[in-house]
Amino acid sequence: MEATMPTPENGASGESAQQPTTPQVPEFEDVLYEVEDTFAVITMNRPKAFNAFRAQTIDELIEAFTFAWGDARVRSIILTGSGEKAFCAGGDVKQKAETGDYGPSRYGMFRVSELHKLIRDVPKPVIAAVNGVAVGGGHVLHVVCDISYAAEHARFGQAGPKVGSFDAGFGTAFLARVVGEKRAREIWYFTELMDAQKAESWGLVNAVVPGEELLDYAKERARLLGQQAPTALRFLKQSFNADSDHQAGFTSLAMSALDLYQHSPESHEGAAAFAEKRAADFTPYVNGF
Repeated sequence: MEATMPTPENGASGESAQQPTTPQVPEFEDVLYEVEDTFAVITMNRPKAFNAFRAQTIDELIEAFTFAWGDARVRSIILTGSGEKAFCAGGDVKQKAETGDYGPSRYGMFRVSELHKLIRDVPKPVIAAVNGVAVGGGHVLHVVCDISYAAEHARFGQAGPKVGSFDAGFGTAFLARVVGEKRAREIWYFTELMDAQKAESWGLVNAVVPGEELLDYAKERARLLGQQAPTALRFLKQSFNADSDHQAGFTSLAMSALDLYQHSPESHEGAAAFAEKRAADFTPYVNGF
């Protein structure tokens, strides 16, 4: 009996048989989502807060990335921030100072480590278009993306030890893979912002372009990705990730530790000092909180 080759018409499985779908994306409050050509653009949309994220923002980002994963029209994803001042200023420290957490969540959890894993796991390249300050948790977001393009005025750095926080998962271990151990330690220990040109020289970003050209440049790069074989890109991304996927375990452990730490007097002092625009006094906690 002659074998019948699988085709989209007779029920083949896999990407070659997948028909374009248009998922019904809900209206978000903190995030903008749109599909253009062969890519999705996900925009953190809290410009008055420098696009700092609260728990709701993280929930919406997870939903947006999940929709982009399942949308057959989407070959790659661009992550950026609203406005010209900030890509993302990290967790909303003012919210934390007021309520002791990052606000209500649909699921009662602050799922930032899940977002990090999702950005890595989505089988499509993710481009960070860093349109301004990327600091703290916002810096980690661009680090876990596949590619980072920066506006000339963008600034990069971590703030954890200054505000009573830390990231002992991808934000440290994977950062060290990107820039090297010594440079990663300098970024975290001193919490100093670096300019885009230095970030490029350290290998932290792939290219620096004028701010007004950034999103167009990222879109043009995404269009080029749309011409590549999607299954090949999926395997390439998974192959690159395989070398550092064990760090996901560290991330889960780190978030459990951070959940405990953020309720400590030391962490509260850091958040309060930031909100009150004063220098933090960590002297009582030198030998632990």
